[in-house]
Amino acid sequence: MQEQKKSKYIAVAGNIGAGKSSLTGLLAKHFNWEAFYESVDDNPYLADFYEDMLRWSFNLQIYFLSSRFRHQKEMLEQQISLIQDRTIYEDVEIFAKNLHEMNLMSDRDFANYEALFHEMSHYLRPPDLLIYLRAQVPTLVRQIQQRGRDYENTIRIDYLERLNRLYEDWIDRYPYEKLIIDTDDLDFVNDPEDLGKIIALIEQRLYGLFN
Repeated sequence: MQEQKKSKYIAVAGNIGAGKSSLTGLLAKHFNWEAFYESVDDNPYLADFYEDMLRWSFNLQIYFLSSRFRHQKEMLEQQISLIQDRTIYEDVEIFAKNLHEMNLMSDRDFANYEALFHEMSHYLRPPDLLIYLRAQVPTLVRQIQQRGRDYENTIRIDYLERLNRLYEDWIDRYPYEKLIIDTDDLDFVNDPEDLGKIIALIEQRLYGLFN
């Protein structure tokens, strides 16, 4: 079991309300990993973006991209086993792409944004395992309502559907080690048995006989 001593980099991906933060915390506690969560509160463009999305979408996404790149660099420099809530890949593959598709980011700005990300990607270490939490929209809506964040009250169902489509397209093309977990019939927060199933799958991927 010496392999378990080697530091691991795990990331949890998924749509809004899929349970990323909850699972990140539970897995960090179980495996004794350091947990890193995304923070949107300190983004200086957020308020402007909600006032005028077309004007500020590029600035918003550039800030997210640069801060997440810096955050990931700092995390991995610590050389500890860690788990990350949301990845830098989701910025470009899901959220910026969705803004572009909705005509809230111009072709020129999106091309510039993608080019910058691809330059950054050469310096990124992909996770040893990406855990994708797949959830249908009714599940997402229920969990968003349960956590009761005021700023999420205006999220539209068609927006979640768009993001789900982009997530499915991205995860299908994702070239590194991944674990897809269908969460519609799981309650890993309240049911230890469901959490145990997820933990067993992760252990198999990370510490299995052939790894």
